[in-house]
Amino acid sequence: MVAMPTTEDAPPAEEPLTEAPAEGPLADPPTDDLLAAWTALLHRCGAAVDPEPYGRELLRRWSEPQRRYHTAAHLRAVLGLVDELAGHAADPEAVRLAAWFHDAVYRPDRTENEERSAALAVRALTAAGLPAERVAEVERLVLLTVGHDPVPGDRDGEVLCDADLAVLGGSPGAYAAYAAAVREEYGFVPAPDFAAGRAAVLRHLLALPDLYRTPAARERFTAAARANLTAELGTL
Repeated sequence: MVAMPTTEDAPPAEEPLTEAPAEGPLADPPTDDLLAAWTALLHRCGAAVDPEPYGRELLRRWSEPQRRYHTAAHLRAVLGLVDELAGHAADPEAVRLAAWFHDAVYRPDRTENEERSAALAVRALTAAGLPAERVAEVERLVLLTVGHDPVPGDRDGEVLCDADLAVLGGSPGAYAAYAAAVREEYGFVPAPDFAAGRAAVLRHLLALPDLYRTPAARERFTAAARANLTAELGTL
């Protein structure tokens, strides 16, 4: 998802491949089916090590207590949409890998989350023994989620960005729940500052030449997404 503007961020630091569990309640505990999907994906991609431990670490990250929208439920939704749109992708496995990492690092008080997530993907997938070409594609795809504006013909980028932005095209009630969860993630930001930052995000999305790039997502989500974004913008 497009990042909210925040206060000045510290320079990006290298994210550890593993770390101690975060304190506090988990927003969305790891699930066996997601772990199984990760393990199968890494085996299909030729992993040279057991992928399960790092799958558990990724799910721990997706369940950190500061998350309200960017949880394992969001990961599950994006993976499901990638599966639906996989026929459009040039390398659907790379898109699936990118989906796993695209918000793996998520600190609402920082502005370098996508860059940190991409760097984490490079280190983790390289350590798993995946080919350098595919690792580079995953890195590129994760970085695309900064602005969700793939160049025409970037079929992998189109699939990932459409899957990530599908939430915008939900019912008004589902969209309201998404927007409320994002506001909770930025609860430390004063209301006027949040409104200004959020409005900038919404205007960026509305200004994209095409909010969705794959034919299936464009037909399914565009009208509702533009209506939802415009309605929220009117409340800020």
